Amino acid sequence: MIINFVKSLFKQRKRNEKLDEKVRNTKMAKKTSPPSIKKTAFDCPHCGAFTTQYWFKIYAEQLPDDSPTSFIPDKEWEAAVQNDPEMPEEIKRHWLSLCDKTFTGLVFFGDEKRTSYGKWANNLLLSKCYHCKKITVWVHDNIVFPAEKQGVLPNQDLPDDIIQDFEEARTILGLSPRGAAALLRLCIQKLCKFLGEKGKDLDKDIASLVGKGLNPLVQKSLDIVRVIGNEAVHPGVINLNDNRDTANQLFDLINSIADQMISHPNSVQKLYGQLPEEKRKAIEKRDEKAKK
Repeated sequence: MIINFVKSLFKQRKRNEKLDEKVRNTKMAKKTSPPSIKKTAFDCPHCGAFTTQYWFKIYAEQLPDDSPTSFIPDKEWEAAVQNDPEMPEEIKRHWLSLCDKTFTGLVFFGDEKRTSYGKWANNLLLSKCYHCKKITVWVHDNIVFPAEKQGVLPNQDLPDDIIQDFEEARTILGLSPRGAAALLRLCIQKLCKFLGEKGKDLDKDIASLVGKGLNPLVQKSLDIVRVIGNEAVHPGVINLNDNRDTANQLFDLINSIADQMISHPNSVQKLYGQLPEEKRKAIEKRDEKAKK
């Protein structure tokens, strides 16, 4: 009875894996409509969704002589607003909201009304995504913000801080492959620490991970990275020998380690959790006897 049940679970797992692979392939092949100044719908450079894009021309107004530089709030100014007891709450909320938007580093629309003095900024356009509401900046027909991301997508089971570094590496890969590789080496260090290693000596971490079930092929790949990196991973340090191929290899390695050491165990644990409670207790009791 239990054998048939386990078989059915594994059949379901295979179906789920095929479905997951289909979803991943769909995501990878999703960019069917590249951004273009000649379109009103394309794959958003921010969120990747294929959706409507709204276009805006830029109106430039020269700053007055008594205030020749633009005001950009900083943390000190934000604290002053926050702690001002005399400022009305409505105005305070307005300025604090402006701070929040400014600190994201993204382009956004303000509430200011245009005066009659100024000029149109030709060859400079903005497109706003219907889905994520974020703004893309164009000079002629080139996107200048956000930076185009390259390289494979990160395994979504990776910790958030590693995904953030991974995505930053994708952002700068085209401009600085060595900088991207340095970030990815930092990801490897963080990943080793996340998996219970010290994250200081890659050679020792590799040996320990192999003992925990890391595929020997991934081990060999990590050893290649270690040797290329002057016998050690130096997190955040630029290696003059690093190039685009090295960075792409590091992208794949991080995902491979995550697949084996995080995603696969999570999948197995999820399947095990679906077993009836009495069956799980019987298995645990059997294992306890085997230890004695």
